[in-house]
Amino acid sequence: MSLVAVTEPEFRKAEAVFRSCGPDLECRPAPAGEDALAEMVGRHGIRHVVVGVERYRGPLYEALAPGAVIARFGVGHDGIDKVQATRRGLLCTNTPGVLDDSVAEHAVNLILAAARHTPVLASQMKQGCWRPQVGRELAGGTLTVVGCGAIGRRVARIAALGFRMRVTGCDVAELDDQALRRDWGFRRLTADFAEAVGDADFVSLHIPATPATTGFIDHRRLRMLNPSAWLINTSRGEVVDEPALYDALVAGTLAGAALDVFRQEPYAPAAPGKDLRRLNNVVMTPHVGSSTQAACDRMAAAAIESIRLAERKCWADMPLLNPEVLRVPGGAPEEP
Repeated sequence: MSLVAVTEPEFRKAEAVFRSCGPDLECRPAPAGEDALAEMVGRHGIRHVVVGVERYRGPLYEALAPGAVIARFGVGHDGIDKVQATRRGLLCTNTPGVLDDSVAEHAVNLILAAARHTPVLASQMKQGCWRPQVGRELAGGTLTVVGCGAIGRRVARIAALGFRMRVTGCDVAELDDQALRRDWGFRRLTADFAEAVGDADFVSLHIPATPATTGFIDHRRLRMLNPSAWLINTSRGEVVDEPALYDALVAGTLAGAALDVFRQEPYAPAAPGKDLRRLNNVVMTPHVGSSTQAACDRMAAAAIESIRLAERKCWADMPLLNPEVLRVPGGAPEEP
């Protein structure tokens, strides 16, 4: 039996799945912090790990034996150092596809909350304050989806077919424009950000965190948005320059922002005196886009399946983030 350490927040989200994966694997809850996790790996002879959004930069890679799996419970994998992992002969995976609906639904939830002032009104009602506000209908409004991958496409389809919104897609990748219009409800597609957002009531971000996209939504791009527009982010916190966003919201050059992800999590202001929590035109949730029970169970099952594939040496069937690990000297990773 191989031991698998699952960082505690992820273990709690899908405990039933992790506890029922025997007899070949035994999953144990583990600290999320790298030093404590690495110490547990060494002390208990842990073979594989399942991790969340924490950043792992050193000790974990030294603690795991070649051929071990670092399975990301989720899709974004900027917290895993693939170069170090490859050097050590470690297989890195994520769980693509299993959380797309959950994140897309939460993006739409944030759009609805912004359109109808839901957080403010709910808070006022609990304080005994009856203060109706006029919202906006989504029908006939314009949504720009930045990043037309699996999640962005689902957001587009919900908005177009469910709410009769006009949906513009913005992506620098080559896409099948005909299929995006026919199957997903996009009316217009462009690689030009300014053109895409110029008439948008809502701009929803669905791009990964890479060196090229860090701070993508900066002062310059924020000025391209309508002053009446809302920015929605359920992708990665790093793609938004949070101090620049704060400035735009305070200046009134942007109507509001609804955010599920942040540069630092748990959230802390990225610059002194620019705390997004203090602004009434900001809706914030604690990175829960993929946190439905169904999605968590699917992520757990996918992570465990990757580990089982590694144990059977079926590397070609794994969703490897670092396929170059299979080409390290000696070929495939070492025997367990």
